[in-house]
Amino acid sequence: MSEASQKRYLSCISEQFPTVQSLYTEIINLKAILNLPKGTEHFMSDIHGEYDAFLHILNNCSGVVREKALLLFSSTHSAAAISDLLTLIYYPKEKLKLLGAAGRLSKGWYNATLHDLIELSRLLSSKYTRSKVRKAMPSAYAYILDELLHAHFEDHDKDLYYGQIVGSIIENGRADRFIVRLCELIKHLAVDKLHIVGDLFDRGPRPDIILDLLMRHHNVDIQWGNHDVVWMGAAAGSPICICTVLKTTLAYHNHGMLEDCYGINLRHLQRMAEQFYGEDDLSIWMPHTDAARGPYTEGMLHRCAVMHKAISILMFKLECQVIDRNPDFQMQGRDYLRRIDWDAHTVQVGEKSYPLRDTSFPTVDPADPAKLNPDEQLVLQKLVQSFRQSEKLQQHIEFLYAKGSVYHIENGNLLYHGAVPMNTKGGFAVEHFEGRRYSGRALMDYCDARARRGYYGAEGSAARQSGQDFLWYLWCGKLSPLLGRSAMTTFERLYIADPATHTEVKDPYYSWYNDEAACRRILAEFGLPGTSHIVNGHVPVQEKNGESPIKGGGRLVVIDGGFCRAYHEKTGIAGYTLVYSSRTMSLRTHQPFESAEKAVRENLDILSQKNILETENHRILVEDTDEGEVLRERVHDLKQLVTAYQLGWIPEARCEDHVW
Repeated sequence: MSEASQKRYLSCISEQFPTVQSLYTEIINLKAILNLPKGTEHFMSDIHGEYDAFLHILNNCSGVVREKALLLFSSTHSAAAISDLLTLIYYPKEKLKLLGAAGRLSKGWYNATLHDLIELSRLLSSKYTRSKVRKAMPSAYAYILDELLHAHFEDHDKDLYYGQIVGSIIENGRADRFIVRLCELIKHLAVDKLHIVGDLFDRGPRPDIILDLLMRHHNVDIQWGNHDVVWMGAAAGSPICICTVLKTTLAYHNHGMLEDCYGINLRHLQRMAEQFYGEDDLSIWMPHTDAARGPYTEGMLHRCAVMHKAISILMFKLECQVIDRNPDFQMQGRDYLRRIDWDAHTVQVGEKSYPLRDTSFPTVDPADPAKLNPDEQLVLQKLVQSFRQSEKLQQHIEFLYAKGSVYHIENGNLLYHGAVPMNTKGGFAVEHFEGRRYSGRALMDYCDARARRGYYGAEGSAARQSGQDFLWYLWCGKLSPLLGRSAMTTFERLYIADPATHTEVKDPYYSWYNDEAACRRILAEFGLPGTSHIVNGHVPVQEKNGESPIKGGGRLVVIDGGFCRAYHEKTGIAGYTLVYSSRTMSLRTHQPFESAEKAVRENLDILSQKNILETENHRILVEDTDEGEVLRERVHDLKQLVTAYQLGWIPEARCEDHVW
């Protein structure tokens, strides 16, 4: 940095710190923060719209809140009383309503509960500065909460003072609201940073609620999964991404969420679907259903199935067009509508032909299978318009772009959803895009940059079109780091009975990530030492078959165990999460969660098993983290400004108090 640039930079800082005294105050504050314990980080992945389970694990912080409550109250409270308190913390409004209906909200209960919540808040706030804790408080209650959190109830000189505060809260009918705010504060303090390692959308019923919650979270980052990028493309107005999103949503009978929550108009699609496919045999197009989310009528299932078929054929047409535009995607051969023998009712996959399970293609012109008819063109036009005009969807996707990326590095951990593509020899696979070669970290950076073009590129530009096509490629492409498989065999699973065609070959990465040396090579590629960790999502872990989520000699951990209800039978569990505190890094294995309503009614928590991956030799402090490095740089800059004041390079503001 040149001397002039340095002076301009210091002048900017001086507006915030106009005196040497104010600088020394800040330097002392920052150096003190460096010696505080590191905040707890919470890692979650592959949520897939499962709102109830996500909310509960978010509320209990993967067992962190329970651990702290047991530490405080196990010798003074019964197990039932602790469970009651924990349920209140997780679902304060719902629990208060239930207790009120049962006549349990006495003055004594309020007094005891408020004291317990204050004690727990005080314990959790101990690793933060008073200023940071105050910022986490709701402004309307900040003064009272600050007083109570820093109260010493053993100080008998203030017994009446603190007792009066609590008593006044109860007497003035503010206890319920105060308890709700205290519970929110506890959950805020329990986790300093939340990491979402991909796949918020699809399969589960309410990804919109999950995004709403994340947008309100105090500190979160997101690593995009393939189920996220296709929604990002849909919001950008990509026709192929819109059809893909609709096909998956209809396959799981979740289109009600699209209509009711995002305001997507499916009327034109339904009309076209009934016109061309209403009399077809729709047995292979019936959606996956969940008895817990039923009941389903015959009419509901028919409506869903007929739209499922219509949008799928429209999607396959558009896939042909995208493959044509992008030869570097290396997806030639997956333009299956062009590979159908219309007389024999077969389709060619590789070197072999297979009979079609459904032979009705009334909108497909055999001479030009990728061509859209006028009805399909109108439907697509209306769908693009509806997705682009959905205010809530655009807010959610802008949030994904602002807080998200293909990968993230923080505090010695490398986070990504899918894979770093590798070859069979354990090296990084080389991919060719737009006339250049990419591999390893450079490939991940390229994918991130091109994905952003699809949303932020100029309207009507080639860059925007290219970016939108690439968002679809990231969803299903042969060497997409977010997919990590040879193909997305959607057409084969629908139209071909032979299961051999359904195979999706995993990238060699998924063999090599069991090898510690390979994991260390990945870490080195991203500038991290071999003692660091990779946090990976995407692939459900078959725990019931003995598979371990810990790979590569402990260098890599897979935290997709299956939030999605559809995977529970397959995996035997209901998801993994990771907790990284100032003392340990621990993997949490969760059992299935039935519903929030039952949890509130019966004081049920998600049963979780804690597996310590690493225990630190010493407590990790802020100075050992990435934040600590930033703070040290800040201290260095402030000291330079002190020197600039002392040498007269920058004039110091007049200070009323000349005594330090």
